[in-house]
Amino acid sequence: MTDQLERLNRLPLRTNLRGLTPYGAPQLDVPILLNVNENTHGVPADVRAAITEAVTIAAVGLNRYPDREFTELRAALAEYLGHGLGADNIWAANGSNEVLQQILQAFGGPGRTALGFPPTYSMYPLLAAGTDTGYLAGVRADGYGLSAESAARQVRELQPNIVFLCSPNNPTGTGLGLDVVEAVYEAGEASQTIVIVDEAYHEFAHDGTPSALTLLPGRERLIVSRTMSKAFALAGARVGYMAAAPEVTDALRLVRLPYHLSAITQATALAALHHRVALMADVEDIKRQRDRIVSELQRMGLKPAASDSNYVFFGGLDNPHEVWQGLLDAGVLIRDVGIPGHLRVTAGTETETTAFLEALELILAGHAVQPA
Repeated sequence: MTDQLERLNRLPLRTNLRGLTPYGAPQLDVPILLNVNENTHGVPADVRAAITEAVTIAAVGLNRYPDREFTELRAALAEYLGHGLGADNIWAANGSNEVLQQILQAFGGPGRTALGFPPTYSMYPLLAAGTDTGYLAGVRADGYGLSAESAARQVRELQPNIVFLCSPNNPTGTGLGLDVVEAVYEAGEASQTIVIVDEAYHEFAHDGTPSALTLLPGRERLIVSRTMSKAFALAGARVGYMAAAPEVTDALRLVRLPYHLSAITQATALAALHHRVALMADVEDIKRQRDRIVSELQRMGLKPAASDSNYVFFGGLDNPHEVWQGLLDAGVLIRDVGIPGHLRVTAGTETETTAFLEALELILAGHAVQPA
């Protein structure tokens, strides 16, 4: 046991937090960072200029609290999502993680449970622990699929208060059919289960892929969460949001901190939304690089999963950590997600993708790779 852990354990920490480790991916200084699914294209120059102008205007009033209802931003997000949504259907916070945390604060807590289907987003159990909500780990089929029948059966048996459905799923990148969402929602009727469909990567889905937003009418327990971190290249701005029935947003008002979304954050998000055409052009390029990665990994004899996200989860590796380390030595950081035989790589720019693919092929052939 480390000294730091010993000191932590001397504090009167809540019992359910003892032994936990915080969320964290390696933050290393290497030339090519493809490990945390960021949009590596960055913010286009014209969008940066618009954000700078908007933030400068907002700075004039920083001595005053921001609009705690972020009215203009909610209206802009509703317009972006479409599907007949209005501002009263929208809520936003400092990243989608805070949105999820607020949902757990409102609908979870002591004596209540949340169900996830690992392997899935690793923050779900940590968010549950932070709100003293019990976390239940459901099961997936071989190949990490999740059928409507299986998911609904598990909801009926476990009767959770909250269900997390990640689509596209992190880390596998695979999307869920809307039949799964519908079946889970219906299975949770008796237990009045809140169903969260986490669509953080939906903008990267293949054309024609439907969103769970289409299922919102008439389903007051359904929530669809999104983020501006990925498609909008605003990971550093921390803007997440959700769409749901107006009564859900009313519930989150009961637990949100006062003025939780700063004037700077609101201005940044609005400027990005107003210039989304330029940002979505980068999304299309990322999708091309993702599909290129899938194709090239197959050519190398590996087993990439079908991906509707901006990353590729791939297997067929005898020693994934050795491959991860070899790539790191070559200046390319990807993600070891702890699943035997598998790694995950973010689809970056064409140059970054080429560097990853060339280094990986050399490593698989047993050659040393020079740093990028």
